[in-house]
Amino acid sequence: MFRRVVRASKFRHVFGQALKNDQCYDDIRVSRVTWDSSFCAVNPKFVAIIIEASGGGAFLVLPLLKTGRIDKAYPTVCGHTGPVLDIDWCPHNDHVIASGSEDCTVMVWQIPENGLVTPLAEPVVVLEGHSKRVGIVTWHPTARNVLMSAGCDNLIIIWNVGTGEAMIQLEDMHPDVIFSACWSRNGALICTACKDKNIRVIDPRKEKIVAKSMEEPISVHELDTSNGVLLPFYDADTSVVYLCGKGDSSIRYFEITDEAPFVHYLNTFSSKEPQRGMGYMPKRGLDVNKCEIARFYKLHERKCEPIIMTVPRKSDLFQDDLYPDTAGPDCAIEAEDWFDGKNGEPILISLKNGYVPGKNRDLKVVKKSNVLEGKPAKKAANTSPAESKASPHPSIQNEGKLEELLREVKSLRDLVTLQDRRIAKLEDQMSKVAI
Repeated sequence: MFRRVVRASKFRHVFGQALKNDQCYDDIRVSRVTWDSSFCAVNPKFVAIIIEASGGGAFLVLPLLKTGRIDKAYPTVCGHTGPVLDIDWCPHNDHVIASGSEDCTVMVWQIPENGLVTPLAEPVVVLEGHSKRVGIVTWHPTARNVLMSAGCDNLIIIWNVGTGEAMIQLEDMHPDVIFSACWSRNGALICTACKDKNIRVIDPRKEKIVAKSMEEPISVHELDTSNGVLLPFYDADTSVVYLCGKGDSSIRYFEITDEAPFVHYLNTFSSKEPQRGMGYMPKRGLDVNKCEIARFYKLHERKCEPIIMTVPRKSDLFQDDLYPDTAGPDCAIEAEDWFDGKNGEPILISLKNGYVPGKNRDLKVVKKSNVLEGKPAKKAANTSPAESKASPHPSIQNEGKLEELLREVKSLRDLVTLQDRRIAKLEDQMSKVAI
């Protein structure tokens, strides 16, 4: 008799669980635009969701704890003149988010510390360079303020957000629409998928394709007969890849190993409702005390539902085999260093005591300069301290700080006015009830 040998894996019993209704985000009009992005971006502080908007494009930014029914009047990020197609949080600043739109622009936004209290229509910077709609935006994983965008003009642009400049333009590499684009772990290479059914690995600084038309796959898995687009999410710490089918109602997950057959099916999480999009929480935003190894934010037609993936363990102690050191929020190199040819591996942090978000600095954009994110400007060599002191012109940083304070004062005034009206309305209703 033959005995079947089951492959040993600590992720074999991973199971998914949707959170209860009171921990979901309800009454959200998720975008109906025909584009195959995830429509949702998450970090340890906020969840951002692309929504239906009249007269332009908009997306919601909600603090993670603001669950329940979302008021229709809740403020949005609403500066685009066309529908928003993709959004991505900066991995080095939890208050900075980029968006791409049908209006052919990329915009970068600074979200206030406690979220929005008034609509946000003024981006920190507008990046213009595409001639058709921009469907992909993704930040560099290790270099500060480096952003990649891809449009339906078959063009990839890599920006220095700190100066607002298009530093690299990859033209004539894709004969058709680019469906997907992502960075390698250290950001030295990018990988794209195109409508011509080819995958390309590109060295963007050399503007050269280093791999294309990989004819022989190392593994093939037939999933189902659905024609929905798969949204892949790969966890480099655990070597687990999650496949979320858009329009599907399941999340399949596989473990990747170095030995044949390389890809090992683990399990499938299924639910009743199809998903319109999906957000994926970075590892530093997970609850390590509950052995949570992944968290998704599933978009329904009118709500966002968190789904947690858990490895069952009996011990309450920190499971170091599940949580190796992971990529933290600090950048490894500056934008100028990366464009000069340097690479930086992710700066890793331990999750043993949980992740505590630090204070994020404001994103500063200075055209054709290297002053960004609150870094002090270099003094001119021939400027004496006395001359600097006597200068009547405020520094760029002070101007930015003053503008930020004025915006905050205005938003607080608007909030007080709104609350005064609400109180007056409630008092009027109480007087009618009393009568």
